Amino acid sequence: MHAKKGFTLIELLVVIAIIAVLIGLLLPAVQKVREAAARMKCQNNLKQLGLAIHNHEVAISTYPSLGDYPLGTTGVAWSVPSKLLPYVEQDTLQKLINFGVPYNTQPAITQFRVPVLICPSDPNDRARPDGALTHYPLNYGANAGTWFAFMPGAGAGTSGDGAFVVNRGTRVSEFTDGLSNTLAMAEVKAYTPYFRNAGNPSALGTARPTNPNAIAAWGGEFKSDSGHTEWVDARVHQTGVTTTFPPNTKVPYTTGGITYDVDFTSMREGQTINRPTYAVITSRSYHTNGLNILLMDGSVRSVSNRVTSQTWLGLGTRTGGEVLNDF
Repeated sequence: MHAKKGFTLIELLVVIAIIAVLIGLLLPAVQKVREAAARMKCQNNLKQLGLAIHNHEVAISTYPSLGDYPLGTTGVAWSVPSKLLPYVEQDTLQKLINFGVPYNTQPAITQFRVPVLICPSDPNDRARPDGALTHYPLNYGANAGTWFAFMPGAGAGTSGDGAFVVNRGTRVSEFTDGLSNTLAMAEVKAYTPYFRNAGNPSALGTARPTNPNAIAAWGGEFKSDSGHTEWVDARVHQTGVTTTFPPNTKVPYTTGGITYDVDFTSMREGQTINRPTYAVITSRSYHTNGLNILLMDGSVRSVSNRVTSQTWLGLGTRTGGEVLNDF
C-alpha cells in the first residue's frame, strides 16, 4: 500500500514566498493604475468647473465674484462654487439657497456634498461638524491672486490680482495676460491647518513674502484642521488659492512637537471694516509629483512641483504681462 504524497513544509513555504513576491510586484502596478484613474477623475472635475465658469460668464456677462461683502459692516459671503451650481448639474441645490441671508443660517446647504468639488485622491472626503452646522470640504480653490486679496472700508473695491476678485465679477476684457495664461482654479487639500486674524500685515502695499519659513512668524489664531472644509464660504482660506509659493511648497509651523504644513490669512474677509486681507493659500494635492490646474480658457493641465516660482506667480495674475513658457 502506497502512502499518499502531499506538500512538504518546505514546498509550502516556497509557494507562499513566490506568492508574496508576485503580490509585491503587482501592488505598485495596481497603485499606479488607481492613481491614474483618480488623476483623470480629478481632471474631469476641473473641466466641468471650467465649463461652468464660462457658462456663468455667458449668462451673467461676468465671472463669479470671490464673495460679496456689504460695505461698512462685517459678515460672511457665498463662494464661487455656490454660484456655479446651476452649471454643474446642481441647479436643484442652488434653488434651495437663499443668497439674501448668510450661509451659516442654512445648515441643509452647508452639509451637502458636491461631487464635482471632491478629488478622489484626497483621503478627507468627510463632513466637518461645526457647532449647529455641518460643513463639507472641497479640493479646488479659485484663484485669488498672488498675495493681496481684499481691502474693506475706505479701500472697498480694492481686490487682488487673480482671476476672481471680491465684490464684483471680472470680465474677459480684463485678462490682458490672456485666458490661457491665467489660472482659474488649482487643487487644494481639505482640512488644511492655517493661521488667521493676526491683523498683520496691516498696511496696504506690504511686500509679498518669498520665504515660506517666515510665514508662521506673523502668527494669529491657529486652526489645526479646518481650512478648505467649507465649500459655501467665500473666504480665500476656504474656497480660494493664491500663487505666493509654487505647488506643494511646505509652509512649516511647529507646535506641540508636530510640524504642520500651513496656510495663512492675515484677516478673514468680512471680519473687519478696516483691515486688509493678505493670504498665503498654497495649492496642494495627494497626486504624485504635482497637481492639476484649470486655466481661464477652460483647459486643464498637470503641473509639476518643479514649476518655477516666476511662472506660478505669472499664472496667478490676470494683468501681469508675464511671458510664460515652462508649465
